[in-house]
Amino acid sequence: MEINPHRARELGMDRRISRRDFFDGVAMAAGAAMLAGCAGPGSGEPGIIGTESLEVPADVKFPPGLHGLQGNTPQALSVPHALRDDRFWEYAGSPDFTGENYDLVVVGGGISGVSAAFEWLRRDPSARILIIDNHDEIGGHARRNEFTPASRPGGLIGYGGSQSMEAPSVWTAEGKRLLQQLDVDVKKFDKYYDQKLYGDLKMHDGVMCDRETFATEKLVRITPGLTQERLVAQLPIAEQAKKDLLMLYKNPRDWFPGLSPAQKQERLASLTYSQFLLDVCKVHPDVELYCRTMSSDEWAYDTRAFGAIDAWGSVDDWNYPGFQKLGLDDSKPSKYNSPSMIKEWTAEDPYIYHFPEGNQALVRMMVGRMIPGFSTDTTMDGITTASFDYSRLDLPSNRVRFRLSSPVVSVSNDGSPSSARTATVGYYDGHQIRTVRAGAVVMACWNMVIPYLVPSLPPEQAAAMKQAVKMPLLYAMVQLRNWEAWRKAGINHVRWTGAYWCVSELDYPVSMPGYEFPKDPSEPTNVHMIATPCVSESGPSAGAIAGRHELIKTDYSFMEYTIRDQLTRLLGGQGFDPARDIEAITVNRWGHGYAPEYCRPWNSFYPDGPTPAEKARRRFGRIAIANSDSVPAAYADAAITAAYRAVGELQA
Repeated sequence: MEINPHRARELGMDRRISRRDFFDGVAMAAGAAMLAGCAGPGSGEPGIIGTESLEVPADVKFPPGLHGLQGNTPQALSVPHALRDDRFWEYAGSPDFTGENYDLVVVGGGISGVSAAFEWLRRDPSARILIIDNHDEIGGHARRNEFTPASRPGGLIGYGGSQSMEAPSVWTAEGKRLLQQLDVDVKKFDKYYDQKLYGDLKMHDGVMCDRETFATEKLVRITPGLTQERLVAQLPIAEQAKKDLLMLYKNPRDWFPGLSPAQKQERLASLTYSQFLLDVCKVHPDVELYCRTMSSDEWAYDTRAFGAIDAWGSVDDWNYPGFQKLGLDDSKPSKYNSPSMIKEWTAEDPYIYHFPEGNQALVRMMVGRMIPGFSTDTTMDGITTASFDYSRLDLPSNRVRFRLSSPVVSVSNDGSPSSARTATVGYYDGHQIRTVRAGAVVMACWNMVIPYLVPSLPPEQAAAMKQAVKMPLLYAMVQLRNWEAWRKAGINHVRWTGAYWCVSELDYPVSMPGYEFPKDPSEPTNVHMIATPCVSESGPSAGAIAGRHELIKTDYSFMEYTIRDQLTRLLGGQGFDPARDIEAITVNRWGHGYAPEYCRPWNSFYPDGPTPAEKARRRFGRIAIANSDSVPAAYADAAITAAYRAVGELQA
């Protein structure tokens, strides 16, 4: 992935706006000294994050303000990768017991882990709890990105991971209970989220038929009143492709004549949407290329992996055409639809249930209520603008402690799993392994890593865990000087058909008490961009692994280059200048991103079961399994439900 030096200067990459992080990728040099250099802050001293080798200033005490590469950074992943590659224990040295004893230790500080601690403390207010995480920030995938543009009083807040409370009307009972405990009234977003802002400015969705896909690059706007005929006429695709696409939109055939509705659904369940288009509908290849990224931002893979049965369940005016004449009852889902699609089939919630920082707001509310002094406010209306003191997270006087930049390396029952009453948890502090003792342990990290941390797991359970291959994902937040070019272009959200970043969109227009979203195009704002590295033609699991291997070799400078390049191609005709208008970039790398959801045609055991997750989430002595992989579903309420289940198992 080479960068043209001349083009880089044109895009303003000679202006240093953020630190450069390069990925750990290939290997970690042998020796404990190198382990110490990669693993974390070293001392576990409250408030200190990062390492000198990664150019994170030691005095930084507010991770949301860091830019450049965040998320699954080399700092966060070097020790887990060394464990995976059997490179850790040879150089790690002997464990040292800290003398700390807890009622509960939670491995993983994301939504699931923090929810587990919160629920345990609700049941036992006198409990002592330790949450340990390998990242430099609370919340796991629920991460906050913050910017301080010079021309705006106060900062700009964005989200770097877990995005929104999607369809809260059909959230799990545990998810709804947590919102109630936190006094989160989702109806307030009817007022806080400005659903008319972009439309009133005549800004709408668009599709960028990019040069990576077609000979001619062209932006097509999806405006009110646009007909499918007018849309198709604008696309830079072959004439036969235009005829075929219009046929899919307006007058497709019954592709499976003679089959019953149940048989048609079974047939769709055996195909991807790309296969449906090319092999069943036999359309021109340009049609499949135009449709390919329709699923990318929601599922982290394109239509070469996205099931045709789920495409049928996702049809709207513009996406996934071709199913109308099959005669299927769309008032209810097929049993072959993915679980989250079945769950949300009748939900009519608008996509507005969104804090400026995404679902990290929920994490901060919980942590603020468990750890005195961490947050100046823990209410729904005050959490976004509250002040946070990270030095309070891991004080010995705390009943609940949160230890960052401390990758866990071992978890074991103290004795036979059938009779053990305690467990021992070891973590690496940058110099050596430290251990603590726990009455119970909740594993709220990724399923894939748990067998390396708990090697005594039954082999069949470890094998089931390794089937939970997370989807790689990149969430970038780009802070702009203003968004005039977006207004002139008449767009606020764009799907790209084949470029590196598959989505470019202005941030969600949500204001909270004390925090005002920029509503004038002359003001600074954030742009959200999504990239999905999965090699989709290989299927979700194999494609995720291949994509993650490629991602780990991709340095930050390439990501910055493609961000600047794509925004310039999209907006350059409207006066956008990347050197002038891009003021900061944060790329949140989630090499292990979305939890894999069971889907056809890839999981033949679905929906009848049994599923790998059922076997993977079994309690093992004093160790219980939470995390979204154990459901599996890539949604906040799923992570919360998994946490409550794990706590219930341990306290039964």
